[in-house]
Amino acid sequence: MSPMEIVVVAVAAVVLIGLAVVGWYLWRRQSLRRRFGPEYQRLAEQDGALAADRELRERERRHAELELRPLDEPTRQRYSAAWTALQVRFVDAPEETIGATDELITQLVAERGYPTGDHAEQFAQLSVDHARTLEHYRAAHEIYLHHQEGGAGTEQLRQALVHYRELFADLLGEDPVERADGHRTEPPQQTENVTHS
Repeated sequence: MSPMEIVVVAVAAVVLIGLAVVGWYLWRRQSLRRRFGPEYQRLAEQDGALAADRELRERERRHAELELRPLDEPTRQRYSAAWTALQVRFVDAPEETIGATDELITQLVAERGYPTGDHAEQFAQLSVDHARTLEHYRAAHEIYLHHQEGGAGTEQLRQALVHYRELFADLLGEDPVERADGHRTEPPQQTENVTHS
């Protein structure tokens, strides 16, 4: 083999290795996009795609250290009954109910084995398995915090309940409030003197 042929083979090998690395990287990024969906998009817009890739791989690593637990049927039924009671209670006491709803979600998150101390870490860990409903949880929690400062009206509290329900159902593994025809029911709306912020 002539020196020129050796150079051509070496260059071709380097190009093939480079293409394989780029292909693997693109496959990995696509895999993260599929797994994390809107969470990937949010992080990529906020910090850039490379930072989003790093952050989400780190979340997967930390998530692998958790000891997550499935819910047995009696526990599921207990949470489902608690959720139904909160929806009924919302009609007469939306302001008090939203705090109880946040507590119920936190209990369910803990029961499944996710961290509950720091909300940023809680959101990060939930995103690995529940990316589809994480934005609902973020929105509900923001409304809840706004409510604690005295700024959320009844319609916003109702929206928080709707958002909480999405994560709740995802964590529970089923829709906690189904009608006989299989469709979801909306939380009851308060009809008198609805205030908006």
